[in-house]
Formats: sequence, structure tokens, C-alpha cells
Amino acid sequence: MEARIDHLVVAAANLDEGAAWCEATLGVRPGPGGEHPLMGTHNLLLRVATVNYPRAYLEILAVQPGRTPQRSRRWFDLDDASVRDALRREGPRLLHFVASVPDVARSVAALKDAGHDRGEPLRASRMTPRGLLEWQITLREDGQRLLHGTLPTLIQWGDTHPAPALPESGITLQALCAYAPEPATLEHAYRAIGLQGVTVKTGATNLCAVLDTPRGRVRLQSKGL
Repeated sequence: MEARIDHLVVAAANLDEGAAWCEATLGVRPGPGGEHPLMGTHNLLLRVATVNYPRAYLEILAVQPGRTPQRSRRWFDLDDASVRDALRREGPRLLHFVASVPDVARSVAALKDAGHDRGEPLRASRMTPRGLLEWQITLREDGQRLLHGTLPTLIQWGDTHPAPALPESGITLQALCAYAPEPATLEHAYRAIGLQGVTVKTGATNLCAVLDTPRGRVRLQSKGL
């Protein structure tokens, strides 16, 4: 079993603010993404792939105005009052990451054995100019990320992955590090799904992504949110 970084999730109070943040922070304007009627959200996308992270991309995600989700809670804690307040006060922030797996049901079972209920896989799809994208993604009814976003949501793609269709952005993911006061729990969960490419360190809870950008090296952090 092997899990790899699929994409980083940067959350914003609204998508216009997310686009402005991306241009100011990373030096690049993000490309179009899509809508998620099930979740009442929409996004913008940037390719950040490297040899070590061959299909990685960055998603800027926000609640879509006027769109009511079809589930009781949106994903990635976007309905959590503390998360929404922080995004309004402090601006967009790295919130979470998603890991791709070859067999999502098996990976979910492995995490349950490790003491973590990642949520049941849900089938989803959306049409793109290059054809239909299909995937299964783990979603909890309460929308929680778990372990302050350091435990990834899991995704299993169908025949097509979105990253190859994204244009080169000039931004590359160099490293992703998860900090935890007691890292053994996180390390055990990562081993359970065979997660590659994420370093675990002891420290205050934080998720830190290192990116090379037109503005130089940039570190994005969740700061325990």
C-alpha cells in the first residue's frame, strides 16, 4: 500500500481573495478550477509537480456564495467557526492536504485499524474540457480533517488525473512537513497507509509546505488551525 501527496488545500474566505493572495505570495495567478455542488465550494488550481511529487497541485478553495451544500457539513472544516474566523481575519492559509491511494477502501480500513475514522469513500465526478474526471474521496459527516489537518483526506482517481492538464506554473513543491507535539500517533497513521513524501517532526501542531516560486522560496503554514 502506498499513498502519495495529491494536492495541497489552501482555504480562503472567498475565491477573489484567494486569487489575490496567490499572486501576491507566490507570484502567479492561479488557473480556473471548478465547482463542487455537493460541498457548496469552488476552487482555483495550480500545478506544483516535481520529480518527487509527480502529480501534485495546489488548490485554492472557498465557500461558493449562494450555494447550499448537499451535505450537513462542508469538507475540510470549512463550516468550523474558528476556521472561518481565522480566514476572515488573517487571510488565506494552508489548511490541509489530500493523498492519492490505489485502493481507497483498503486505506480507509488501515486507518481505522490505526484508530482514525477518515470517513467513507464517496464517488464523485465533474466534466472538464479534456473529458470526465472521476474519483472516490473520503468524507466524514462532520467535515473534520482530523489531527488539525495533518492526517490527509484520501482520494482514488479514475482513469484520468487533473494534474497533467494543468499548465506549468513556475511553482514547484519541494517538501511537506507535519509537526505534532507527540508525533508517534501521526507516524503510525502515515505508516498504515504507506504515505510517502511527508516528513514528521516534533513541535507545535503545524503543516508546512515549501515551494519554489517566481518570488523565491515560500513556506506555507497551517499554524495549528
